Amino acid sequence: MVTMSAIFALPATIMQDQAQAVADNLTANMSQLAADRGVSLNASALQHFDSSALAVVLACRRTVLELGGQFQVIGLPKRLLDLAQVYGVTELLH
Repeated sequence: MVTMSAIFALPATIMQDQAQAVADNLTANMSQLAADRGVSLNASALQHFDSSALAVVLACRRTVLELGGQFQVIGLPKRLLDLAQVYGVTELLH
C-alpha cells in the first residue's frame, strides 16, 4: 500500500553544468522518505534545459523505485517529452 505522496519540483533551468547538483539534491531528499511512499516530480517550472534534464528525472525515478515507492512526473514540457522519445525512454516517464 502506498501512503501519502510527496511532491518535489524541478527548477526552471537544468543544463549539463547544473544537472548533477540538482539530481544529488533531489535524490538525497527523496532517499529520506519511508519505503512505499508515492513521489510526484513536478516539472512544470522547467523552461531552460538540455538532455541532462532527462538524466535528473530518471535518477529521481530510480531512487524512488529502489525505495519501493511509486513515481510520477507531472507537468513535463513537450520538448522534454520529445527528447525522451529520441532517447527511447518515454515509457519510463509515464
